[in-house]
Amino acid sequence: MQVLRVALAQINPTVGDLVGNAALIVSWASRAAQEGAHVVLFPEMATTGYPVEDLALRPSFAVASREALGDLAVDLDRAGCGDLAVVVGYLDRDRTGSRNSAAVLFRGEVVSRYDKHALPTYRVFDELRYFAPGSRLSITEVNGFRLGLVVCEDIWQPGGPVPAYTAAGVDALLCLNASPYEQGKSAVRRSVVERRAAESGVPIVYANLVGAQDELVFDGGSMVVAADGTLLGRSPEFTEHLLCLDIDMPEARREDTASIDGWTVHRRTLPDLLIRGYDRLEGSVAPLMSDEEQVWSALVTGLRDYVHKNGFATVILGLSGGIDSAVVASIAVDALGSDAVYAVSMPSQYSSDHSRSDAAEMAQRTGIHYRSEPIADMVGVFVGQLTLAGLAEENIQARCRGMTLMALSNAAGHLVLATGNKSELAVGYSTIYGDAVGGFAPIKDVPKSLVWDLARWRNKASVERGEVPPIPEGSIDKPPSAELRPGQLDTDSLPDYEELDAVLFRYVDCDQGLTDIVSAGYERTRVAEIIGKVDAAEYKRRQYPIGTKITSRAFGRDRRMPITNRWRQAPTEV
Repeated sequence: MQVLRVALAQINPTVGDLVGNAALIVSWASRAAQEGAHVVLFPEMATTGYPVEDLALRPSFAVASREALGDLAVDLDRAGCGDLAVVVGYLDRDRTGSRNSAAVLFRGEVVSRYDKHALPTYRVFDELRYFAPGSRLSITEVNGFRLGLVVCEDIWQPGGPVPAYTAAGVDALLCLNASPYEQGKSAVRRSVVERRAAESGVPIVYANLVGAQDELVFDGGSMVVAADGTLLGRSPEFTEHLLCLDIDMPEARREDTASIDGWTVHRRTLPDLLIRGYDRLEGSVAPLMSDEEQVWSALVTGLRDYVHKNGFATVILGLSGGIDSAVVASIAVDALGSDAVYAVSMPSQYSSDHSRSDAAEMAQRTGIHYRSEPIADMVGVFVGQLTLAGLAEENIQARCRGMTLMALSNAAGHLVLATGNKSELAVGYSTIYGDAVGGFAPIKDVPKSLVWDLARWRNKASVERGEVPPIPEGSIDKPPSAELRPGQLDTDSLPDYEELDAVLFRYVDCDQGLTDIVSAGYERTRVAEIIGKVDAAEYKRRQYPIGTKITSRAFGRDRRMPITNRWRQAPTEV
């Protein structure tokens, strides 16, 4: 049976780095050529990085992207990849505007182009702001295989180019993707690919981006799915990878159709380069990570790429001895190495002895840089001069800590990490210019109950590898407290975090109202109080650093609520 060897290059490009991304593509295409591939598929907008946001509105950037594509075709030919069909995503532009496009490069030329048809405008996506939709089918014949191009959202929506390609006659669909990670996404993604493969009656070759861009992290998991739903191959998650395998020519092939209503059909046949006589290459199927490992890997990837792609070498954070800062420090060590992590204990007169000792033990276990900078004298100056008491005195402690971290950052060039979690941010339990200072917030989208789960998972993973667990048991087991006044506990003003997170999930992630949440079994007055706190804290969240998205609805670009907003749900709502 006639076969086609395809390669899926799961790479980590950087937005705007046209030269660096092109070099990355040439490197991975060369590896695909060495594996005997006939076609190598790269992710969506691999030449520009994704998402480019308002860079897409700059004609100069779109022109540079198109020129870089032509240069890439030449570079691939010079690197010995000329007889390999290289499929890449890029930013194009014509009279009607910019386009999210894909191209086939072969023997130094751009031989075919395709423009993304379905442009998502939900959650983190805003593609209709930037791109014009395409209406052309691109079918490239390689060694007798008719290959149709689609881009990401094109297969998430019913209709569109997938049935059009089926009617036109193809033997496989090549899908370029930049599909961001969130919990549960890998299972949903595979289900979508399986449905479209069944509808089209041909295999789908699905290459996904890996790495991080600002809040978004991409988990890879590239795959090839047969028409009957069989998983023929899958790349590992959260790492660059080349997956190569042979796919068979379908037994029942639809005849070519020249005209499809609503579409322009472009066909290009490449010279037959089929090499006969080599051993068949079956695809490897990488196992999926557990839920906790996926989340942890996403957080590590998000921090690592933000630091490295923005030119930082080191990070600094306040290490309080509590669970949040311990988890952030552990993520930073896994992302950057212990020598790049600087931690500062900043005890006040209310800091407990066990908090100080837990912070010191965390530093000793992980080998990070550690110092203690007591803030009591600083706080005393502010309190005495301004005659502060109550909440004002509590917050000045957080602000003295924030000022200390920013000063050390300025002195040494560290990136400051904020350590707040999603539950705290939701209800406004952060101090502007205090614990909210920083350039990146690794656990910004992690609910407090999940923070504990991740800490336990990370320690267990260390034990299984024969390593010392990074997080002291005391940081995990003790009741959470900001320690800004004597005997303070989070539960003094908040419900148990399991209950709080359940209500927040319904209100923030699912957009349920007071009545719906109460109907699910929660006490009305408490729910109304939580909702009121969430609504009142929008102005605080707008000023908080960005952080990696891992849930279905992250604060920031994923949930955009007005700050000035008088819509309120009263406790008596029926």
